[in-house]
Amino acid sequence: MIATGFVEAGARVYITSRKADACVETAASLSEVGECIALPADLSRESECRRLADALTEREPGVDILVNNAGANWFAPIATHDDRAWDKVLAVNLKGVFHLTRFLLPLLEAAATDEDPARVINVGSISGLKPDQFETYAYGASKAGVHLLTRQLARDLAPRITVNAIAPGPFPTDMISGDSFAHDLLDSTALKRWGRQDDAAGMAIFLASRAGSFVTGAVLALDGGMHSVGSY
Repeated sequence: MIATGFVEAGARVYITSRKADACVETAASLSEVGECIALPADLSRESECRRLADALTEREPGVDILVNNAGANWFAPIATHDDRAWDKVLAVNLKGVFHLTRFLLPLLEAAATDEDPARVINVGSISGLKPDQFETYAYGASKAGVHLLTRQLARDLAPRITVNAIAPGPFPTDMISGDSFAHDLLDSTALKRWGRQDDAAGMAIFLASRAGSFVTGAVLALDGGMHSVGSY
């Protein structure tokens, strides 16, 4: 959703995923409306984050905007929420954000100016702002970690790089499926609907635009009111 918005806005967009076929297919689809290049990588691994950064360095003198959006979830009762769950979810959701950001710092700094900082936009979750109604212990903890990491990076990378987080609520993705599951989520929002593509893209484009250049260290809920006025 975010990649579509940036492509439609005229940005040259690189997308990545550990699933190479899906990455290439998505890039081909988005290339029908703009410029989108697939660079598959497994962001749960530090070495792959470095490889992706090296590949971008070969192609671009700078990176204006980094969106850390790769994510994984794990549903399991507390009795079986074992090391596999924690290792997988933390590796993608938290360590991947940190490693890719640090390896791309030279390109972000190269693109930044005093008047127009480079942007890092981390995708957290409403589950990192409140206890989840589902048994997603590793996921919620990882996203809370993303929010705090966002604030730490915002302090350390200022003034030439801004770092903010979007905390989405219910958006129709592969991570959210099943009629009853979806019904419970939508019933807990104030606006009683799914987030749309333009909702996700609009928030990211705001943070990347001149309008968002004085915002850093923020965690912005994009959740239809789930966190602030919804019922859960």
